[in-house]
Amino acid sequence: MKTAIAIYTIWYRDMLRFWRNKTRMLGSIMFPLVFLAVFGSGLSRSMGMLAPGVDFAKFMFPGIIGMTVVMSGFMSGISMVWDREFGFLKEVLVAPISRVAVAGGKTLAGATIATVQSIIIMALAPLVGVTLTPLVVIELLGLTFLVALMVSSMGILISSRIKSMEAFQVVMQMVTFPMMFLSGVFFPVNNVPDWLAVLVRLNPASYAIDPIRQTVLQTVQLPPGVPGLSSLGLTVFGHTMTVWEDVGVVAVLAAVLIAAAMWSFSIQD
Repeated sequence: MKTAIAIYTIWYRDMLRFWRNKTRMLGSIMFPLVFLAVFGSGLSRSMGMLAPGVDFAKFMFPGIIGMTVVMSGFMSGISMVWDREFGFLKEVLVAPISRVAVAGGKTLAGATIATVQSIIIMALAPLVGVTLTPLVVIELLGLTFLVALMVSSMGILISSRIKSMEAFQVVMQMVTFPMMFLSGVFFPVNNVPDWLAVLVRLNPASYAIDPIRQTVLQTVQLPPGVPGLSSLGLTVFGHTMTVWEDVGVVAVLAAVLIAAAMWSFSIQD
């Protein structure tokens, strides 16, 4: 019971800080919107149709949802570094609670914040011609929360070894931007050079973006006789990944990263 209360308290504190920081809220939303407006709408005509019924804006929209979750989830690590720099973390560590509870609360808060931000992006679906049914929204919420858990735990794992905000921001850019560009957010990943295809398949974010895209694009009305949108899916050894297979990969990675984050946090000075 004490551990559960500690996790809730850490979660609630980070949620309260996020709610009060309007600049962070606005910035985290505007960043993906710029990509959607510039790349999605701006390049939609020149890129043409990527698949029957799917233009570049519709292709990018689920990628932007995933990008929002990844970027926001990784930001949970900044909260940890901030608390360390300003002394709050030291006070928490001397409290009679488990360090695992602190890491768990931080990870859960990061995942919750990322999921909330993804809901705001989902609300923009009509702007790109995508209709999200209530069932699809529920599916997306489950997917985004699972992805957010994976990325938040990665952020906590990295931040447990970093002592300054400046260092974490550099590491964050080095990790998140390659993850985004190699995950299929901005372009299909099935027709890339072999060396790049290897990096795409090794990228955890690829298995996060793919199920979100499949879930969103299932609402696209296909012309009669068109078999589907498998050409836009992620293939591994010639096999097109299904949503449940992607979810399995993400779930395993999330479990491993959460355990690693808790272990790393529990042994730090």
